[in-house]
Amino acid sequence: MKAAVLHEFDEKLTAKEFVKFEDVTDPKISRPMDVIVRIGGAGVCRTDLHIVEGIWRSKVDVKLPYIMGHENAGWVEAIGPGVEGVKVGDSVICHPLVTSGHCLACRRGNDMHALDSAFPGINANGGYAQYLLTGQRSLIKLPKSLAPKDVAPYTDAGLTAYRAAKKASRHLLPGEYVAVIGAGGLGHIGIQVLAALCAAEIVVIDRADQSLELAKKCGAHHVVKADGNEVEAVLGLTGGRGAEAVIDFVGEGDAIAKGLSITANGGYYYIVGYGGKIDIPTIDMITSEKTIVGNLVGTYAELVELMALADRGLVELHTKEYRLSQANDALHDLHHGRIHGRAVLIP
Repeated sequence: MKAAVLHEFDEKLTAKEFVKFEDVTDPKISRPMDVIVRIGGAGVCRTDLHIVEGIWRSKVDVKLPYIMGHENAGWVEAIGPGVEGVKVGDSVICHPLVTSGHCLACRRGNDMHALDSAFPGINANGGYAQYLLTGQRSLIKLPKSLAPKDVAPYTDAGLTAYRAAKKASRHLLPGEYVAVIGAGGLGHIGIQVLAALCAAEIVVIDRADQSLELAKKCGAHHVVKADGNEVEAVLGLTGGRGAEAVIDFVGEGDAIAKGLSITANGGYYYIVGYGGKIDIPTIDMITSEKTIVGNLVGTYAELVELMALADRGLVELHTKEYRLSQANDALHDLHHGRIHGRAVLIP
């Protein structure tokens, strides 16, 4: 099969080619619950750029060369002898974790914390290819209204944004505020989820005018340009108290400090983007009673819930399509801020 393969890390992201488009061995079924999916769409994520940079080397044991791509959807191509519930030809979206289902975290539904798991595109070969090896427990059959190429990024970007927005929606009340930092690939999904699940006023902060326009279309009630005065702008909107919830889809640069500064006392700061560090004096944590919440992907059930919103038209992905052979173009466009929404590779 054809695949876009990562052969070496590039810490400064200066190479003309991050991956090579080449022939590789087809995946094979070796266990009863294995499933091979013919890829209909593979999302291109900023995490992929972090993988190219080598940031994930301290977290996972990956030997190069390998295939990135952890946001995948397509059609069932082959199944192991123990597989039930899906058949060859079914259109499916893949939860990003492949797990056995036996450990306590799995039994509680928290597959992202499973003791024994594979994460295609992170610690195993992923979907920047024509075919993907996954498992039955990871598959959700798609309704006829949703095509694989249109929903693939929901499996990480959408699911992570949904998980954070769902957490926030559970305590946000009418008359309160939620601030979203970053209206890009994850942020534009999170805005729509917030609009669908809660009645708080949604304030979106971004530095790009195009992203702010997208935020308005996605349901933002207020948009604020990140021009150095965004903290004052948000505090002005909220009567000086700040937002009861802040969801930070950037997580680097000055976004963290500003995000915490606009979180109201007793409020919640949800960190989704990464690359930076949280540095806050303990006395400030005590006196403000702010809560900092990390967010890692989401559960299988949450991906089912997100597909239900998408099926009803309450959440819509804004995507830019590339051929699999154009993976380097997609990665460079993402790196240089030329994608507003999500990029999808199509074999």
